[in-house]
Amino acid sequence: MVQIGDSKGEYRGIGYRNDADLKAWLAKRPSETALEPELPIIDPHHHLWDTPHRGTYFLPDLLADIGGGHNIVATVFVECQAMYRKHGPAEMAPVGEVEFVNGIAAMSASGNYGPCRVAEAIIGHADLRLGARVRDVLEAEIAVGGGRFRGIRHGVAWDAHESVGKFASRVAPPHLVRDPTFREGFAQLAKLGLSFESWQYHPQLPDAIDLARAFPDTTIILNHVGGVLGVGPYSGHRQEILVGWQKDIRELAKCPNVNVKLGGIGMTSFGFEFHERDVPPSSEDLAAAWRQYIEPCIEAFGVSRCMFESNFPPDKQSGGYTELWNAFKRITAGASAAEKTALYSGTAARVYRLTTP
Repeated sequence: MVQIGDSKGEYRGIGYRNDADLKAWLAKRPSETALEPELPIIDPHHHLWDTPHRGTYFLPDLLADIGGGHNIVATVFVECQAMYRKHGPAEMAPVGEVEFVNGIAAMSASGNYGPCRVAEAIIGHADLRLGARVRDVLEAEIAVGGGRFRGIRHGVAWDAHESVGKFASRVAPPHLVRDPTFREGFAQLAKLGLSFESWQYHPQLPDAIDLARAFPDTTIILNHVGGVLGVGPYSGHRQEILVGWQKDIRELAKCPNVNVKLGGIGMTSFGFEFHERDVPPSSEDLAAAWRQYIEPCIEAFGVSRCMFESNFPPDKQSGGYTELWNAFKRITAGASAAEKTALYSGTAARVYRLTTP
């Protein structure tokens, strides 16, 4: 196990295989044939980056993953601290990421790289701890976003245990979303028609509930089914944790401004340890493990507020892109055509204002 990132605020997540080792591992299981290959899919959560710590995941890498047979018609890029500006005010550094991804999106929009509209929407980052001053950052990101900028993610994942905290991509203090200055910054989002991606661990869901209630006019997207932990002190307590998590999910679903992303469960922090296997799991394996988180979310939020996500490349630690979507399709095998449309493209198209498939 290796930590990627440094002490200067760079991405701190935990990785288990570098690019070369990951490709070799995934090659041990021949890629599956895509199920329901005609079903249009909007992938509403993936990253693009190039760092010494995480390796490279650019447009060719994403296209190679989505080219496995599923009908991926569009994607949404979500911030990952890539290509921050080196010069200028520190608070403006994240503008560089939006500018970078808009260039990738423009390449894709040319049609020269296939029919998928990569990064049709862009989620950037802005430090809400700036308070009202964050509006300047948001307006700069709108300006460089080419009409694609839709909102921000300010990760607040925190846990008192070092064995858990090291999985977070940012250092955040406890209960950050309750901080008055943070909320002053948060209040700027709705004024600009922007959304907020809520990324925290499951013990922090009460904070997310409080935030959603305090800002009913701001669209909030809960990332990764609420960030359920299965590592460190949470290891071996999955069923016990599931009970409390379901209660919080049902409470959060009472807030009509909240939507939820079904995915991220392939991250190592969920504790399924698929990355430890000699051979990658099949889609049947993934579906069996992930169903217990996906089905309660759909039941609580309804299909009109749920959207499947790949969270690639972080979820790549647990298997291939084709297998991931096959796992989702196995879980929703009994859903109606209308329900599948909502889960795989409709909700994402509505939330991110994308072209309807």
